[in-house]
Amino acid sequence: MDNSFASLPPAFYTRLMPTPLPAPYLVAVSAPAAELVGLTPAQVADSLDVLIGNAAPERALPLAAVYSGHQFGVWAGQLGDGRAMLFGDVATAEGPMELQWKGAGLTPYSRMGDGRAVLRSSIREFLCSEAMHGLGIPTSRALSVAGSDQGVMRETVETSAVVVRMAPTFVRFGSFEHWFYRNKNDELKILADYVIDRFYPALREEENPYQALLAEVTRRTAHMIAHWQAVGFMHGVMNTDNMSILGLTLDYGPFGFMEAFDSDHICNHTDQQGRYSYANQPQVGHWNCYALGQALLPLIGEVEATQAALDVYQPAFAAKMDELLRAKLGLSQLEQHTDADRALFDAMFALMDANHVDFTLFFRRLSGLKAADASGDEPLRDLFIDRPAFDAWAVQYRARLQAEASNDAARKLAMNKVNPKYVLRNYLAQIAIEKAQNKDFTEVERLLSVLQRPYDEQPEHDQYAALPPDWASHLEVSCSS
Repeated sequence: MDNSFASLPPAFYTRLMPTPLPAPYLVAVSAPAAELVGLTPAQVADSLDVLIGNAAPERALPLAAVYSGHQFGVWAGQLGDGRAMLFGDVATAEGPMELQWKGAGLTPYSRMGDGRAVLRSSIREFLCSEAMHGLGIPTSRALSVAGSDQGVMRETVETSAVVVRMAPTFVRFGSFEHWFYRNKNDELKILADYVIDRFYPALREEENPYQALLAEVTRRTAHMIAHWQAVGFMHGVMNTDNMSILGLTLDYGPFGFMEAFDSDHICNHTDQQGRYSYANQPQVGHWNCYALGQALLPLIGEVEATQAALDVYQPAFAAKMDELLRAKLGLSQLEQHTDADRALFDAMFALMDANHVDFTLFFRRLSGLKAADASGDEPLRDLFIDRPAFDAWAVQYRARLQAEASNDAARKLAMNKVNPKYVLRNYLAQIAIEKAQNKDFTEVERLLSVLQRPYDEQPEHDQYAALPPDWASHLEVSCSS
């Protein structure tokens, strides 16, 4: 184990040990995440004291990092790892991977918080991190979740838990904003050089490496959010302190996967103004890149060069979104159909919006349509209230399929590789959480197993792909989630 972040000057972090929790118990381990860091699930399970933060691995250098950020569009000043502690990084086949406790106790950056995470939110983060990886979306990972019966106060008294999460780095946009707003250009440069040398070494060859860094992060952010939109994922708290410098989905809190489609849906009950609605995510991602660009301006040197890097966002997002939607609809990229395809996509989303069609089921069932006739339409058509409107759109879709002589069998196979059958619906997470609160972790394990193969049919688990029950629409998640 190493800790490259600890090689930065002391101003970047505070060294400290986690606060122990009594009588820890293991909730779940992700076997693929364990394999990534060279461990078996059994080896992870045997390290319970490390997983809960009651002990540190040999050569670990636990620390909490400082950063700042904009929260809901407002400058919030200094933030930092208020309940997270980085304890080191390990070499993997995919490069260095940092390991971090989340919920391991108070740090100098906890502000008014208690430094703890609750079992409910920890299970949600654990499951969603691994579910997003299964979907092929850039994300931090989760190695384990462990619990303790020690109580913590949220809306009510809940029990404590710790997630061990993993990412190549947890440096975020707010890490750069912290130094910019303190006029600490030396520290700003140290951090930028660290990120470039460790994660973007090819950028050293560019004429202006800092401009190239901003452009690359902007591009990755645009692509990440296009992936979110394509599966109906809503982050819920896209503050600049929750935005990864590597374009990874980071800090799972009040997230949600779209069910009854509503482009203005707000998954975070705390977000009263709807800043982070599904429809707003792309433009908020762009706004956040501007905040990063502002922070990097002293290093880039020119406003025009900074703007040029930020101009990468819109075309990168549009191109990735077109690519993902064509794949979801089983269409080849034909240049002469670009404008018509975008009109087809727009009409599709308007139709889904008007009928509040289940997002995941729509795209999964779409693969059953035939190019030549409507004989396979019923499973999809039945999701719509306005079925004549669906029929009219299906005519346009079939015409597009016929224009490229699409083969039904091959198209269905390809579409089912990009349109998941299973996503982490909030009600599924809630069922697993309620069982876990009674020390039954079987549903967490079963749900994890299903979500790690979201594109496979798994007929024995069809119930996880069904329309949500009525009570699911009343579930609310907030920043405390």
